Amino acid sequence: MGQYQLAQNNRRYDPEAIARYYRYRPWLVLWRACTIIWCFAGFILGLYWDKWQNREEQNKFKRATQLRQILTRLGPTFIKVGQALSTRPDLIRKNFLDELTKLQDQLPPFDNAIAFRTIETELNRSVQDIYSEISPHPVAAASLGQVYRARLHSGEEVAVKVQRPNLRPVLTLDLYLMRWTAGWISPWLPLNLGHDLKMIVDEFGTKLFEEIDYLNEARNAEKFATNFRNDLRVKVPAIYWRFTATRVLTLEWINGFKLTDTQSIREAGLDTDTLIEIGVTAGLQQLLEHGFFHADPHPGNLFAMPDGRIAYIDFGMMDQLSELTKETLVDAIVHLVNKDYNELAADFVKLGFLTPDTNICPIVPALEAVLGQAIGQSVADFNFKSITDSFSELMYDYPFRVPAQFALIIRSLVTQEGIALSLNPNFKIVEVSYPYVARRLLTGETPQLRRRLLNVLFKDGKFQWERLENLIAIAQADKRFDLIPTAQLALQYLISEEGKFLRQQLLIALTEDDRLHTAEVQRIWNLVKDELKPNRILNVALDALTEISKERTAAILPLVSSFAIFPKQQ
Repeated sequence: MGQYQLAQNNRRYDPEAIARYYRYRPWLVLWRACTIIWCFAGFILGLYWDKWQNREEQNKFKRATQLRQILTRLGPTFIKVGQALSTRPDLIRKNFLDELTKLQDQLPPFDNAIAFRTIETELNRSVQDIYSEISPHPVAAASLGQVYRARLHSGEEVAVKVQRPNLRPVLTLDLYLMRWTAGWISPWLPLNLGHDLKMIVDEFGTKLFEEIDYLNEARNAEKFATNFRNDLRVKVPAIYWRFTATRVLTLEWINGFKLTDTQSIREAGLDTDTLIEIGVTAGLQQLLEHGFFHADPHPGNLFAMPDGRIAYIDFGMMDQLSELTKETLVDAIVHLVNKDYNELAADFVKLGFLTPDTNICPIVPALEAVLGQAIGQSVADFNFKSITDSFSELMYDYPFRVPAQFALIIRSLVTQEGIALSLNPNFKIVEVSYPYVARRLLTGETPQLRRRLLNVLFKDGKFQWERLENLIAIAQADKRFDLIPTAQLALQYLISEEGKFLRQQLLIALTEDDRLHTAEVQRIWNLVKDELKPNRILNVALDALTEISKERTAAILPLVSSFAIFPKQQ
């Protein structure tokens, strides 16, 4: 009874309340601790045996597999721990990382009678009163709950998600033991954690409690749907609030194929490259525009629909980025692509990967060596998995840490990249992501993005013509990129007060080294001339000029005169 009360009274993760409860119930703690110790004893002895026999290298993959099996056997909390650790290269060596990424959130279903009783208790109505029909067995089972296919009396087909019984008491006991263990072993761990290990447990516990609150998940789904309301390529299932509670969630049924089911996708006549583009672009929008992102996009949570849309389901694990974090992420992408490793190291400090008092001077060459190798000679060789693998070694030599929020981001990106590779083994994430970033920079909808564009176009005070050419060429690879609206925004910016610096710098760039840089302008003109038809150019100019005063128009006439030379060079 006490455990039930603890579970019901603590909807949010409260480590102090949990500790107070179990401090007076040592028998519960002791029994679970013995179970965990028994499961891990053989694993630890095996590690020592490998060391004594000098077989560590030979058996490293065997031990990694053994660890994954133990976590699965210990239940939902430990499965979630394994999934979380799979994105923590600062905590786990590469061979274990590779194995933990294979953890599947799958368990045998629990009894139907218990599930239906949960529905009736939570919704205070009989199953027959709520649904005109419901599948006799769950269509999917995971570590935290299982899903039934049903139909409402009003005719809508729905998915009914039911939480496992006594889940919260199991999680609280495991989290209590993990937190106690973390406090005890933290001083002895030879790891560059960067902060208290208890904080990692608390961050994990907070997210886990949010995930098992289905009302919170329903709110997340509606917020996500609002963010993508204008994107007809992304589908979010509707929530049926009348039939939703803390442990029961009723939402629109999604007909589709898992994104890893390549055979069904091709048989349905869907284009895999288009699906990849939708998925990657939607992921970047979540991180860089909305700031509200799906942190668990594994194959069971993403579906390709017969009409070509991608559907997201399961919104239990979400997170929100601040405006500063979004802006710094754009900076980091730009600095990485431009190989500005000093600036990239500063970005790592801003994002929390390095503490503010860290001396970044010795870190910059290490970043250049590791990331330069991961990116390769061409930006097209870039992939997130190679970056994660490289960092798993780097973080043992330098005081890096992965903030909890970025562990979720890394998990999201690596998982999405893995799904894309299953659809197209030759896929390179930069072929979709960098055109998106280039389009965002060139469009410059906000002052922050415009400042970042200037950072890209100027180096050591000089205008980089080649970078502007590359940005335009890369952005044109994005099928949704239209140069005309971008040109209009650019012209409005140039003739605004905010664009005064850029006007001056462009005039200098056009005439530096005592010559007119007609060749550079000609190359840019050749890139855009097919899109810039005379009538469209005139409309753009007129629209832009209506936004400014005559004085500002006069201020830019020299610049316009300079640019007027390039059509004659054809």
